[in-house]
Amino acid sequence: MTTRPLRVLLIASHPVQYASPIFRLLAKDPRVEIQVAYCGLGGAEAHVDPEFGVEIKWDVPLLDGYPWITLPNRWPFGRNTPFFRLFNPGVWSLIRKGKFDAVVLYTGYVCATFWIALLAAKLSGAAVLFGTDAHELTPLDGKKWKLWFKKLFWPWLFRLPDVAVILSSGGVALMRTLGIPEERIALAPFCVDNEWWLKRSTNVERDTVRARWGIPVEAAVIVYCAKFQPWKRPQDVLRAFARTDVSTAYLVLVGEGPLRSAMEQEAESLGIKERVRFLGFVNQSSLPEVYTASDLLVLTSQYEAFGLVVNEAMLCRCPAVVSDHVGARFDLVREGETGYVYPCGDESALAERIQTALSDIPRLQRMGEAARSRMMSWSPNEYVESLIISISRTHESRAHR
Repeated sequence: MTTRPLRVLLIASHPVQYASPIFRLLAKDPRVEIQVAYCGLGGAEAHVDPEFGVEIKWDVPLLDGYPWITLPNRWPFGRNTPFFRLFNPGVWSLIRKGKFDAVVLYTGYVCATFWIALLAAKLSGAAVLFGTDAHELTPLDGKKWKLWFKKLFWPWLFRLPDVAVILSSGGVALMRTLGIPEERIALAPFCVDNEWWLKRSTNVERDTVRARWGIPVEAAVIVYCAKFQPWKRPQDVLRAFARTDVSTAYLVLVGEGPLRSAMEQEAESLGIKERVRFLGFVNQSSLPEVYTASDLLVLTSQYEAFGLVVNEAMLCRCPAVVSDHVGARFDLVREGETGYVYPCGDESALAERIQTALSDIPRLQRMGEAARSRMMSWSPNEYVESLIISISRTHESRAHR
């Protein structure tokens, strides 16, 4: 280990509620001296999320507790072209003059800033780290040409960093299939601010929340928390819920999106309208009470690189039923212990898992405790440790060349 703090630049597209706790921990760690550079402040400032379809401004602090700067976005012709949505040429001089030991890229590779920063870091002799949350090559839109492109491009792409920072064990397995050397892969858990969630969930008055929803205290409550987008398949949970014969159960739907009106109509046509609650978009500070007042999370996505709602729910003692396309299943969902996995799109199988979970409430409560226990070793602390160890080893390896 070097005797001085390693200087680390972390480049992110915008402030994210999941990254800020990690940056705060890094800022406190004596082994590193960090600088965060944002390509824009969306998230910390109000903006219309095109997938939610509503104006969003996260109501938790995103910019406190660590040093940060913004890099002006300079592309003059609009940002309808994905590659130029982030064009921050100032990152070049920042890296070339900054004498950083390592540069960590969080922007994703489908933007100009990523490649400007990568080249600047390589020419400056800084270690480069970037990664992915993906656990499969299949793209969100399912287009075959993208799949073939990834099969050809990703083995080369993920040999570019000194260390590929991968966020799940499913992603690590993917890197191995691409032929990335084991010593250049680091598992850094995709996580939320565990301490914040634990503290907030402890203070929730479960009965009060349910009374506000118009749900009996003794009822079993299933919660769905995601955007109402086609690839999230939110209608699957409605149909599966209707198939179960637990007439005293309720379904709480958290989110917004283009499918909302269709889902409201379907809830009525299925005859379950009286037992379904649409809460709309719920901001971060109010989510702990949603999970804590619920008994089971259901995530039905056909594309979900990880699914951090699973982390959030489990920290609130809410086990999860997830589709087999959800990345969190590899590390967090232990069958019959912290939740269940079912084949994506199979509404009968989903209904069966829900029925099994709700058939034994004491067992479900034990699963909730096991879910929270699992999260104790899947936190920002493990992420920071993995990142710093990776940077330190790379630095020492270069020093001995």
